[in-house]
Amino acid sequence: MIALTIAGSDSGGGAGIQADIKTFSALGVYGASVITAITAQNTLGVSAIHSIPVDMVEAQFDAVIGDLDVKAIKIGMLADPAVIALLAKKLDGIGIPVVLDPVMVAASGHRLVPEETVSALCDALIPLATLITPNIPEAAVLLGEAEADGLDMMRAQAHRLAALGPAVLLKGGHMSGEAADVFETEDGVETLTSPRVATRNTHGTGCTLSSAIAASLAKGMTLPEAVRAGKTYISGAIAAADRLSIGKGHGPVHHFHALWNDD
Repeated sequence: MIALTIAGSDSGGGAGIQADIKTFSALGVYGASVITAITAQNTLGVSAIHSIPVDMVEAQFDAVIGDLDVKAIKIGMLADPAVIALLAKKLDGIGIPVVLDPVMVAASGHRLVPEETVSALCDALIPLATLITPNIPEAAVLLGEAEADGLDMMRAQAHRLAALGPAVLLKGGHMSGEAADVFETEDGVETLTSPRVATRNTHGTGCTLSSAIAASLAKGMTLPEAVRAGKTYISGAIAAADRLSIGKGHGPVHHFHALWNDD
């Protein structure tokens, strides 16, 4: 099985394509990549970003799809409307499930992408996705609304996002208490809960969850099965994060928690 990640590079290895490929590998799926940006980044933050030219993004995509039997695609942060337009053209009718993680808001709460990028995502790319996985701040940006302050508002926002075309997994990690996500498909809506883990090492959780779902789709699972498998995997990776000691800031989750002996 092969999965493709289309995302930026995290030099610190905790998020972006590095987290995606680690997740694919941990779940027994071969990972390929299309790099959209290069970041100078570590556990303390991002110090520089260099966008990859659109023609090079296209060349990478064509090289991978032209040779590898890709069974699922995960898309991460896209800051350039021209890249969004390119991917919309490439993915229209491709017949491969697409998991889109609309990374737009930093942990500090700062917007990472301009308004035209949000509009391009909503108009061109989100309708082509199989599943989108926004967190609460990202859902608010996509809808131009206030952030959800409870499950009722999360369900309402997930429903409005689903009206754009894809299934929606609206992640509730920003709320206090038990972690609750709202999962809406054309078959209905449900709330998925998991215990909250007390750790500061949560860098890359969104990338990791969306990649785990894509890996599970590549293995032939249905979307509900893949979402549940992805949540089980990310819960284990967060619970084991403190077994690692990476950097001076917010470290990564433990992608290989089921495979490594950390003693």
